[in-house]
Amino acid sequence: MMVLRRLLRKRWVLGVVFGLSLIYFLTSTFKQEERTIRDRTLLEVKDADHRIPWKVRFNLGNSSRQITQCRNSIQGKTLLTDELGYVCERNDLLVNGCCNVNSPSTRQYICKSCLANGCCNIYEYCVSCCLQPDKQPLLERFLNRAAEGFSNLFTAVEDHFELCLAKCRTSSQSVQHENTYRNPQAKYCYGESPPELLPI
Repeated sequence: MMVLRRLLRKRWVLGVVFGLSLIYFLTSTFKQEERTIRDRTLLEVKDADHRIPWKVRFNLGNSSRQITQCRNSIQGKTLLTDELGYVCERNDLLVNGCCNVNSPSTRQYICKSCLANGCCNIYEYCVSCCLQPDKQPLLERFLNRAAEGFSNLFTAVEDHFELCLAKCRTSSQSVQHENTYRNPQAKYCYGESPPELLPI
C-alpha cells in the first residue's frame, strides 16, 4: 500500500496515467465520429429516382391460405386487432393469437371511429381499417414518399400488418408543437392527410 502511494506521488506516473487517459478519450471520440459519418452516409439517398426496396407483402383479402397462428396488436387493454384485420375484445382472443371470428362482437376491417382522412379515435380500429385490401394504393404512395424521410422506421416493416401497426402508432402528423395532438379524438392515422387542427 505504501509503495503504491509513493508511486502515485511521482509526477511521471501521473503523466503516464493522464497520457493514456487522453489517448483513450481521443480514440473513442474519433471512432464515434466515424460511426456517425458512416450511418449518415448509409441514410443518404443517392439520387432522386432511387427507391428503397420495400419488402411489404399485402394481404389479398379473402385468401384461401389457412392461418394457424396470428400476430395481433397486443397492447390494447380491451380491444385487439389480429393480422387478418379482425377486431375483438381481449377475452375473445384465441390461444393462437387470432380473434374468434364466431364471437358476435368480432368484426373485420372495421373503421368505426375513423374519419375520412384516415385518422381514428381508437388504435385497434385504425389498424383494422388500414388492413383493408383497398388501402394498398394509399399505403404504397406513402411508402414511396417515406423512402426519403422515414427510411429507418419503415424499412424494418415486413408486411401489411406491420406497416399498419407502425403507421397508426407513429404519425408525427397527429401532433403540433411536438407535445399536443392536433385532434385528440382522432390521433391514430394511417392516411395521407394530417388530422384537422382543432381550436384550443
